[in-house]
Amino acid sequence: MRGDGIGRSVALLRAFRVEQTDPAAFYGLLARDSVRLVSAHGTLSGRTVLDVGAGPVQFAEAFTGAGARYAALDADPGELRGPRPGMSLAGRGERLPVRDGAVDVCFSSNVVEHVPAPWRFADELVRVTRPGGLVVVGYTNWLSPWGGHETSPWHYLGGYRATERYGRRYGRPPKNRYGIGLFPVSVAAGLRWARGQRDAVLLDARPRYLPAWARPLLRVPGAREIGTWNLWLVLRKR
Repeated sequence: MRGDGIGRSVALLRAFRVEQTDPAAFYGLLARDSVRLVSAHGTLSGRTVLDVGAGPVQFAEAFTGAGARYAALDADPGELRGPRPGMSLAGRGERLPVRDGAVDVCFSSNVVEHVPAPWRFADELVRVTRPGGLVVVGYTNWLSPWGGHETSPWHYLGGYRATERYGRRYGRPPKNRYGIGLFPVSVAAGLRWARGQRDAVLLDARPRYLPAWARPLLRVPGAREIGTWNLWLVLRKR
């Protein structure tokens, strides 16, 4: 997948249809695209990358394939089982077990919406990044069509109502339960956090899955909350 236009967006959005049936293909595509976007701000070769909320092994493969020294961190040790390139450690994102300025790139994909204190979590990503390093955050905003994750689009009627509906239909609660493992985060809040950072400067903000020319959407309150789908932020540590 090359370029940053419509073709890329179509490929990414089509991949969502096989997330459950062929997760390796879905996460492989997403990981390679993420590494490409990060690499636009500097080489990853020889750089230490901390992937916070790592999850699928495909991200480890993509980052190490780009020459990075990769470390995966997750609050659930079960998510880190099995062979994967690099090293793994368990810990909560709101209080990372990593010293200040330890990594060249701190990366977090689709984790912010699962954290009850999202911007304290994001501050931790900045803290552990060395001066001149990159902080990369991507997350699904609540009012996007996929904001409720597997309960979408019923989340537009309320998170708790969507959770109850899912339980009635499938006879079990969703993996991402509103108020427990899924929390409403907005595009506006993410931009406010990034622009207000004292220790980092915002390099890029864009709708992650849309073409590069969709960046102006972020200037339109309301429309950006529905149309962004996933906010992608890149900051450089001062």
